[in-house]
Amino acid sequence: MGAEFKLGIDIGRVLIAPDDPSAPDDTSFLGSTIEDAMRTRPCDGMFDVVPDLVSRFEGRVWLISKCGPRVQEKTRRWLAHHRFFERTGVDPAHLRFCLERPQKALYCVELGITHFIDDRRDVLEAMRAFVPNLYLFGPQSSRHAADSRFILVETWRDLERSIL
Repeated sequence: MGAEFKLGIDIGRVLIAPDDPSAPDDTSFLGSTIEDAMRTRPCDGMFDVVPDLVSRFEGRVWLISKCGPRVQEKTRRWLAHHRFFERTGVDPAHLRFCLERPQKALYCVELGITHFIDDRRDVLEAMRAFVPNLYLFGPQSSRHAADSRFILVETWRDLERSIL
């Protein structure tokens, strides 16, 4: 991919698997202890696909997540515990947090993100004018399946086929 392509990836329910895929929140991190959060597993296939994406995007990959200070700390510790940066090649300096979901779009503009992966339609909706390639990740309800504004990808393997 050329130098103009940059990838943004959400963390909760995209990199980090949810306890309950049908629940709307990242339940494993919200009310859990640090120890429980560290036991939360990565999404299936994530550690197989993200290194390939980092290579294809020539290191221009950012993690952009919405969460408060307590969950930010759990997230940083989870990334370190699972050796995320070492295993994927994502630059540790490419981690951004915001307190409101629409702020993710502002980071995308600032960073020049051209591709973004998120599990929430409202987040991708806020990016539509700025990010040309939007990937709605994970199982979605049937009413979302017909939405052509986003590329629907249920798994990391689906995402790999779609992007690469």
